[in-house]
Amino acid sequence: MKHCLHSLLWKCLCVSAITLCICSSSFAQEDARNTTEFGFTTGPIVALTDLGGHAGKGTTFIKDYNMNTTQLMFGAYFTAYPAPWLGFRFSANYGNVGSCDCDIKEKGGDEDSRFDRNLDFRSAIFEGSLMAEVYPTTFFEDDPEDVQGRLRPYGLLGVGVFHFNPQGSLSDGHGNTNWYDLQPLHTEGEGWIAGSKEYSLTQLNIPMGAGIKYFLSEDVNISVELVYRKLFTDYLDDVHGTYVNPALFYQHLSPAEASLAVQLSNKASNGYNTPNYEPGDKRGNPGNNDAYFTFGFKIGIRLTGGQKERWNNSTHCPLLRF
Repeated sequence: MKHCLHSLLWKCLCVSAITLCICSSSFAQEDARNTTEFGFTTGPIVALTDLGGHAGKGTTFIKDYNMNTTQLMFGAYFTAYPAPWLGFRFSANYGNVGSCDCDIKEKGGDEDSRFDRNLDFRSAIFEGSLMAEVYPTTFFEDDPEDVQGRLRPYGLLGVGVFHFNPQGSLSDGHGNTNWYDLQPLHTEGEGWIAGSKEYSLTQLNIPMGAGIKYFLSEDVNISVELVYRKLFTDYLDDVHGTYVNPALFYQHLSPAEASLAVQLSNKASNGYNTPNYEPGDKRGNPGNNDAYFTFGFKIGIRLTGGQKERWNNSTHCPLLRF
């Protein structure tokens, strides 16, 4: 009898172990199927620099946003979700930014000197970033794993690297406009003047922002988000400090490059207004670094997501029915 009981107990333990393994495997598959996402993003990208703006003194962020400078950004991303409330996103984006002092509307204030400066720039931007996504409302949901039809706000913070290459324009007498790389011309004497360093075209940034995501299904979602990039450079537009003596260009550059540098560094003579900008006069505001932001529209597809398994209410194990 005792042997029979031991045998029965052993069989029960084996069956229980097998059942637990199946259940654990199913839970693991269910969790794993909902942990990664791939998607695409597009939307406006805007640079906030020393150039352009509105009436009054130039400032940072929205106040000096010229709508006609808005261009499109495109990108792709991959996100891993170790928990419903947390995601780690790697993204790669491409876009073009630019601005021009000619966009300023003169009203007789501080903006006049910026309008007379008459500088412009454009640059392509390639960026990669790693950001954390935080979904605070998941803590108040009955079943965070059931996502279909849910609307979830989220916050973003991370670190990124971006490459840029500012260019300035010159127009000939026939109405043709040519663009030239500005960094090799050292338009403010970067690297030549004491205390001035040549800036790198590849820099770090800090992306931060917020968005809201809607799950069309277990597999597909759409989002909108605003992401602001804090930069550690004021040279996104190649404008930072003061005008330099034109003779400096001829000391360090070839005659052809020096001629370009002289023209591109000081474009104050615009045909009807010739303000007298001398070496040492203010060219930019070194107290504020540049920045750029995007307003992205995203579509995401869960690579390991999908419809949930059917669960037996009594056993909580898929496809096991007794």
